[in-house]
Amino acid sequence: MRLVRYSYPADRRLSPFAGRFSPSPWSGLETEIDRLFTASLGDFAGLAAPTARVPVDLYEDKTNTYVRAELPGVSRDDIAIEVVNGFLSIAATRKTLAAEGQAEQSFAFNRSLRLNDEVQTDKIAAAYENGVLTVTLPKREVAAPKKITVAVQ
Repeated sequence: MRLVRYSYPADRRLSPFAGRFSPSPWSGLETEIDRLFTASLGDFAGLAAPTARVPVDLYEDKTNTYVRAELPGVSRDDIAIEVVNGFLSIAATRKTLAAEGQAEQSFAFNRSLRLNDEVQTDKIAAAYENGVLTVTLPKREVAAPKKITVAVQ
């Protein structure tokens, strides 16, 4: 877990005349935006924890829900998919080849998604092709209403 320290916004004025009349309603906005960008985009600057979240796409049709994750450069053997206590967990490790004088690097990705009660967990399937992982989550068959005709005697 990464903790983000909150610092109170500095009193910055957007207008040179703001100090003479009344406080600007925008005071501190620039500092707050800077803090939010640093907190959210700091991961791209190398400040991230060793594990990153896998971005996924979710879509469904009448019979299945699909989870699609792009995992370029990841070997099929380095992907782990588990269903535990109603959560689908995807974990992957991408290893880069060691250059001369450098050690091998590896990057770990993971993502957990809560499954709803409609999913048949015993029939989940996964396919990995061209760097794209697709997990198929079949929906339970809902008992279709049965129409019964009444005979008149």
